[in-house]
Amino acid sequence: MAIPLGPDTEHFATADTRNEAALALAPLPSARPDDGMMEPGVIEPGRALALADFSPPQVSAGERLMRLAYRFGVGPRTLNPFAKRAAPRLTATVANPLPGDPSTGTALRAGHFVLHGLKAPIADIEFSGPRLAPPLERLVHGFSWLADLEACAARVQCSGVAERILSRWLTANPRPDGTPAWDVGNVAHRLLGWLIHAPLVLSSQDRKFRNHALHAFDSTAGWLDRNVGRAEDKLSEVAGWVAITAAGLLLANGGARRLYGEAGLIHALGDLVGDDGGVLSRSPVCQIEAIELLVRLKACYSAVRAEAPPQIDTILSVLVPPLLAVLHGDGALSGWQGAPAITAARIQALVRASGVRTRPLRDARQWGYQRVAAQRSILLFDSAPPPVSRHARDGCASTLAFEFSHGPERIIVNCGGGACAGGLIPLRLAQGLRATAAHSTLTIDDFNSTAVLINGKLGTGVSEVDIDRRTLAGDGPGTGATRLEASHNGYVARYGLNHRRILILRDDGTELRGEDSLVPSGRKGKRGTIAVVLRFHLGPHIELAQGRDGMGVTLALPDGSLWQFRSGRDPVTVEESLWADGQGRPVATRQLVITAKVSRSGETFSWLLKKMR
Repeated sequence: MAIPLGPDTEHFATADTRNEAALALAPLPSARPDDGMMEPGVIEPGRALALADFSPPQVSAGERLMRLAYRFGVGPRTLNPFAKRAAPRLTATVANPLPGDPSTGTALRAGHFVLHGLKAPIADIEFSGPRLAPPLERLVHGFSWLADLEACAARVQCSGVAERILSRWLTANPRPDGTPAWDVGNVAHRLLGWLIHAPLVLSSQDRKFRNHALHAFDSTAGWLDRNVGRAEDKLSEVAGWVAITAAGLLLANGGARRLYGEAGLIHALGDLVGDDGGVLSRSPVCQIEAIELLVRLKACYSAVRAEAPPQIDTILSVLVPPLLAVLHGDGALSGWQGAPAITAARIQALVRASGVRTRPLRDARQWGYQRVAAQRSILLFDSAPPPVSRHARDGCASTLAFEFSHGPERIIVNCGGGACAGGLIPLRLAQGLRATAAHSTLTIDDFNSTAVLINGKLGTGVSEVDIDRRTLAGDGPGTGATRLEASHNGYVARYGLNHRRILILRDDGTELRGEDSLVPSGRKGKRGTIAVVLRFHLGPHIELAQGRDGMGVTLALPDGSLWQFRSGRDPVTVEESLWADGQGRPVATRQLVITAKVSRSGETFSWLLKKMR
């Protein structure tokens, strides 16, 4: 719809046209000591984290010997020669701590897997053979759908579906053969799902099928014992150790396996998690998966009335605050490293199940996301290099991108969705959603600040990011501000230019001022011209009206509030964009784009986002 410029907006536009450099802002607090105000100071981290203890759990000398023997392949029967030989059996039933999605379970009963909004007929799924899209592989071979099926109806109505799919899968995969079904991460999630949802897949009156399934449980656990060290990434290795530990708890004669799994798990978690609690892939989706794995493992301990190692609770308490730090005011996830806007309900259920009660991290240097909360506004800023290739799962070139929300409304976002390939987002599009241009930041000549490779990996590019966070004092309530300044070297090798971004958010949350600068680094930045594009992807359902001078755009949010975006140097245009919602489905939206041809000697672009009265 067309939005007329009201009196306040007209005055704002006119003032900006007269003084583009200053952007006609009411003066923000100054750092000058002669203005009678306090000098800004560097903010300390928002939460002091206790270092997690990643040493193996304390056990007796006999248990240490048993764990060592099991590590070298000495089986339970050798360790206890007087034990009676028995068929595989489960020792307890686990109460699932993380219920699935009932609507997805209903679709399963109707004959369809559901992946990010796309229905895939179960009858058409190849349970062995060539690779599928990674999310679909994890769904099919990881049996994560069991939770959804369990949530949709009584067990007697669902068990037949679970048994039929399990039977087809076992027939298609009689033995390990190097196909995606036998990737360590898929095997780990599959075994953990079988153990937790055993009543769903073992309710058959067919004794032969039940014995076949139980032998599959046992042989899969044995395969993981031998192959967990070959995991494709650290998170998959952690999943493997979780499944080994759960098998040690829930399968008969599993004492030695449990000791072996606990020691391996604690060590692997130490390699997965950074100093401030963020996983080294820097992916909120991976952060969620790590928390889910530990929550499910704790449920296995509860099932056998055993105490989990204290390190697990400690690590959970370290993992949750960084996840909370990348949530918006609506409680849902922001779009970093390929993540869709996972819903607030799912996040709340996960945090509740973890038992951790804490506040979001504000300043996580290694996790890499700065969070500024100002009244109803939240600013999230990517202020760290992308993950290194060995840790990246759906790595994105998003350095110095930001997201901004006011109350429940998202105003500036990243596209997200790079981790949702195979659903309604096709593989080729998912590759593009990992690019710098899919994030709200600056690009030069449409090149990525870090090379985006296939299979979720990243190449060369940003290796250093400098970040400075300060508070600016004001002369009254709400007149102060938080200032973030960061720069990266992703364009130095090609163009000899550093990208520096300054963001200043007023304490009342109604004004966000930005400045993007290209700063020469050595001789390469002195000759020639380059095409610079600043992109600001918009949240869904925002109506736009361009200003008369082409330098600004008025934004009408779904809640009825009006905001205005102004450029201090070049015209603003509106282009199509998309955004991945909480189900990983693409939603059509738009982006504000500032385009300029500038010299390699450097340039500065200023802009303003302001709430209108």
